[in-house]
Amino acid sequence: MSIAPPAETEPLPTPEVEPLPAWAIPPQEGFTAEDLDRLPGIPPHTELIDGTLVFAGPQTNFHMATLFLLESGLRRTVPAELRVKREMTVTIGRRQRPEPDILVVRAEAVTGPRQTGYPAADVVLAVEVVSTESEIRDRRRKPDLYAEAGIPHFWRIENTEDRPTAYVYELDPATRGYALMGIHHDRLKVALPFEIDIDLTEIDGL
Repeated sequence: MSIAPPAETEPLPTPEVEPLPAWAIPPQEGFTAEDLDRLPGIPPHTELIDGTLVFAGPQTNFHMATLFLLESGLRRTVPAELRVKREMTVTIGRRQRPEPDILVVRAEAVTGPRQTGYPAADVVLAVEVVSTESEIRDRRRKPDLYAEAGIPHFWRIENTEDRPTAYVYELDPATRGYALMGIHHDRLKVALPFEIDIDLTEIDGL
């Protein structure tokens, strides 16, 4: 009994390998602030810190509810000469373009619907809601950058048993550093940069 030779099989097609995007390999001197607007396919909410691209991780319900609560509270009392913005970048220098979670800017800094960021000189308040994946940046590096750029007010928001705790800072112009002005648990009531009164416990219903 003869055994038939195995049938020839066609070779599997070689899978096409897509080229890496331009932002996957940083230039030797690092990226610049202008690169965020011209790199094709860059993920949304990418920041530039010290010439390095920083990508946003998935956001939690706490993070998004806190942003809604703070943004709504700020909009209730913001004066006509200021605007409340969310998740837009601030250009601080050639190698620095962080993205605060919330910022308050001068009204004249808003130039149109295609705008992607603001110069630091036009920012009155920067707010960071601390996330697990960005703790060091939110607590140390980004506040340092905001202070060095002369942004007069900074809030750091922490998760305390699933409620926001607001650490409110004001810039010391002599030292170019932030001074802690208060820690707010259930109610965020301050007079600067304008009269603000936010019930932080409202997050329970969001």
